[in-house]
Amino acid sequence: MKIDLSQTRDIVGAFHSIDWEEIKEKYNDPGTKYCFDVLNNKKQAGYDIQLACFRHLRDLQRQNTKNFPYHYDIKQVNQILKFASISPNVDTGEPTKLMDWQKFIFSQMMGWRDRDDNKRFTRVIVSVSRGQGKTYLMAILAAYSFLIESLGLENQDYLVASINYKQTMKIFGYIKSMLRKIINIEPFKSLAKDAGLELQSEQIIEKKTNNILRAISHEAGQYDSYHFRTAVFDEIGEVNTRQRISKIISGQVKVKNHQFVQISTAYPDPTVPFHEDEKMVIQAMEQDFKREADSYLGLIWSQDSENEVYDPKTWIKSNPLLGLPDQKENLLSGLKDKRDNDLLTGNIADFENKNLNLWLKQSTASFLNLKDVEDATDDDFKIDGRQVYLGFDFSMFSDNTAVGFVYPYKDGKTGEPRFHIAQHSFIPWQQAGSIEAKEKQDGLQYRELAKKGYCTITAHQKGIINPEQVYNWLLDYVQKHKLKVMFFGYDRYGSYQVKNITESLNANTDWMIQDIAQRTSTLANPTKFLQESFATGKITRFNDPIEEKALLNATIKEDKIGIQVDKDKATLKIDVVDALVDAMYQGMYHFEDYGIANDKSTEVKRMTQEQVLKWFNNPKSGLLGDDYYHADQDTN
Repeated sequence: MKIDLSQTRDIVGAFHSIDWEEIKEKYNDPGTKYCFDVLNNKKQAGYDIQLACFRHLRDLQRQNTKNFPYHYDIKQVNQILKFASISPNVDTGEPTKLMDWQKFIFSQMMGWRDRDDNKRFTRVIVSVSRGQGKTYLMAILAAYSFLIESLGLENQDYLVASINYKQTMKIFGYIKSMLRKIINIEPFKSLAKDAGLELQSEQIIEKKTNNILRAISHEAGQYDSYHFRTAVFDEIGEVNTRQRISKIISGQVKVKNHQFVQISTAYPDPTVPFHEDEKMVIQAMEQDFKREADSYLGLIWSQDSENEVYDPKTWIKSNPLLGLPDQKENLLSGLKDKRDNDLLTGNIADFENKNLNLWLKQSTASFLNLKDVEDATDDDFKIDGRQVYLGFDFSMFSDNTAVGFVYPYKDGKTGEPRFHIAQHSFIPWQQAGSIEAKEKQDGLQYRELAKKGYCTITAHQKGIINPEQVYNWLLDYVQKHKLKVMFFGYDRYGSYQVKNITESLNANTDWMIQDIAQRTSTLANPTKFLQESFATGKITRFNDPIEEKALLNATIKEDKIGIQVDKDKATLKIDVVDALVDAMYQGMYHFEDYGIANDKSTEVKRMTQEQVLKWFNNPKSGLLGDDYYHADQDTN
């Protein structure tokens, strides 16, 4: 049965449409029980966890089939849970009885296997709010993998890491404290003695087998020469580039039974790779019939909406420790106190971000809301033959050059006016030193994105923007897609290269070209229009990482005269937003009677000689929209 939850998001409805009796009779393990409890509303959980539970149950039905070469091994689940039952908590020195949601994590990570009995999930995401014990759980995992899974193996590498040395040593300290207790219990005492286990300051080594668990921070980044069987990265949500992480992953390619575990709470910057991975695995679970992420596990305990900040009854979605009767009252009281203080100080975003595990922009001056940007995605929009408003922002120094496209259209169902926005960036790398360094600096894989058509890497041998390349690309693109350019707005402060480009466009096109002063009084209206259009759902956009990052990097700068977009740091890129605002300078009026699209004098100016002649010969005259502006009647 093909179920596409990306269309309905009705997980519970899909669950109740399937007969689960056979699965219920066969599987009584804690992980599977948790899934049934969640989907039968016996345990409260958010959408993302409901999705993971539904995936598990569906996979139990399809396991060991031709197109699904995986199986669920309860023996493996029981082994990790048995080890966890004797693993001491670093705070109390005694084992902590795991809750159902914690057992579910281990059941998914360890229970699912391929035909060779290796772990199915080679990449794992575990995300939950602050203070929910995720570091303790991963310490159990790392200790189990190093002490038990390494039996019979030699020269194996294991890793625990975090963003900096201090954070890395925190999780490493958990593991050392745990092992000190465990290796005093048989049979682990004999195992440790036989292996020559030794706890050192920054690594744990089995001298007889040369198996080593290393603590290496992201700051140090020395992952190149290792091939980690199990790698655990704590607080990875703060890492804004894939460069060093990719070294961990590439080193695991030839290692059997490997696993890379990413654990984190949400962070203020929603453009980081960790959040991109979360979105990818959620979409893959929604459309699991496509089989695009069978080796990727996503377990995300978070709220479903920012509105739930005022509904403490729902906070167990992101704070599952609220399910502990003896801790609920104290934990809930602390969360309410934090919420109320953050409301009073105007810092509620911090509570939503860290305590409800919601991705959003922390700054109250942010230009756009993350959810509005994500909800606007529409990759099916067709641009060919449409009217378009163009904006242009030429780069200074290390900035990108951006062309913004605003396509007005009417909704196919409601007939309401809409705008589809797009961009194309030209990427310089002179100041960075290389395109590789530029990618690392901006946190974007420009070479891959160029293949998808979202950008062009400068062809200039010194890595600077080539105005001729920009000019030729733009004319070719407009001609290729038969676009009807209504307006071209640009920022005059892009140096003499901008003048060369605009004068060439004036000489060789019939476009309406205007220099737009970059001051708040001039930019206030199009800036506000773009912002409100996102908030009211009137904007659609392609799933373009360059555009998304720029939209989320942008903040609002305000003075007594008006507003315009700005950025918090010099390294953040908002060139795309500047270009889109310039395009909206006239695009915002497209559906108004006074807009240039409805000005008949400008229509004639934009016509070719053939179109002018056809207009004069038309006995109905007056209106030439049906002949020339057919794209305005297209719907998405």
